[in-house]
Amino acid sequence: MPTTHKTKVLIVGSGAAGYTAALYATRANLAPILIKGMQPGGQLTITTEVENFPGFPEPIQGPWLMEQMRQQVENVGATLIDDLIVKVDLGRRPFTLIGDSGNRYVGETLIIATGASARWLGLESEKKFMGFGVSACATCDGFFFRNREVAVVGGGNTAATEALYLTNHASKVYVIHRRDELRAEKTLQERLRKNPKVEMVWNSVIDEVLGAANPPGVTGLRLRDVKTGAIRQLRLEGVFIAIGHTPNTELFAGQLALDGEGYIKTTPGGVATSVPGVFAAGDVQDHIYRQAITAAGTGCMSALDAERFLAENEILAENEA
Repeated sequence: MPTTHKTKVLIVGSGAAGYTAALYATRANLAPILIKGMQPGGQLTITTEVENFPGFPEPIQGPWLMEQMRQQVENVGATLIDDLIVKVDLGRRPFTLIGDSGNRYVGETLIIATGASARWLGLESEKKFMGFGVSACATCDGFFFRNREVAVVGGGNTAATEALYLTNHASKVYVIHRRDELRAEKTLQERLRKNPKVEMVWNSVIDEVLGAANPPGVTGLRLRDVKTGAIRQLRLEGVFIAIGHTPNTELFAGQLALDGEGYIKTTPGGVATSVPGVFAAGDVQDHIYRQAITAAGTGCMSALDAERFLAENEILAENEA
C-alpha cells in the first residue's frame, strides 16, 4: 500500500547539495526526508579521483566521497528513501510529490537538488572509458592530464572555456568540432587561436574512443570527416565532452521559473526560487561553477533558508491568530 511521508523539509536529490542540505536540516532538528532519486550520489559517483574537495591531502574516489556523505547524513538521523519522484504539485503549501513507488511525500518546504546531466555523444566506447580518460568536466579532471595530449569535443562557450583551462595542464589540446566555425564568443575564439597549445580539428566527429583494457585508459580517437568521410586517428590520453549539460528540471517546468537553458532561477546570490518555500541547490540552478564544493555550499544555504522560512511562517501564523 502507498504510504504518505510528511516532513518540514523535503529534499529531492542525493548529490553533494542534497546530502549537505539534509545534514544541516537534521542538525536544526527539522527531521528532513531526502529522496535519493535515479542516481544516488550524483555525478561524483561516475568520477574516479577527486583532488579538489577540501580536507583530503591525497586524491580520493568520487563514489567513496559520496558514500561518506551518505553515512554522515544517516548518522545524524536524516531519513533517506530510495525512490524516484515522478509528479510534483507546487501549487500550494504543503507541497506534494509522488514517487515512482506510489508513495506521497508532503513537505512544508522543498529543496530541489536534482542536479544536471552532462550531454554525451552516445558511443559505447565513450561509456566504456568514462572515468578512465573520458570526462565532462575539465576543472574536475584536467589536473590528471599534466603534460599529456587531450581533446575537447564541442563548439560553444563551454568547449572553448574547457579547452583554454586544459592548456594550463595538457601539452596539447585538440578542439574537435563538427562544423568549420565555432559558436563560442569571439573573444574566446581569439584566445583559442592565439594559444600555441590548441589545434582545431574542423568538420569532424568521433566514431570511436580508442583505449587499452588493462589498465583501462584512453589511447586515442578515431575521427570521421563529415564532408569527405575520411577517417583519421589521433593519439591522446584524455577526451573531454563539452557539448553542454541538461538540468534535471523536467518535473518543475511550468511550476517554477526556469531560465532559457532550463535551469531553475534563484534569487541573485541566493537559493530561493519563484515559489516561496521552494529552494534549489547545486547544479540544477548553477550552470557556471558546477563543482561539488559549490553544490555543497548551496545545499547548506538551502537548509538554512528553509529553517528561516519555517520560523518566519510560524510567527506569521501566530500573529494572524
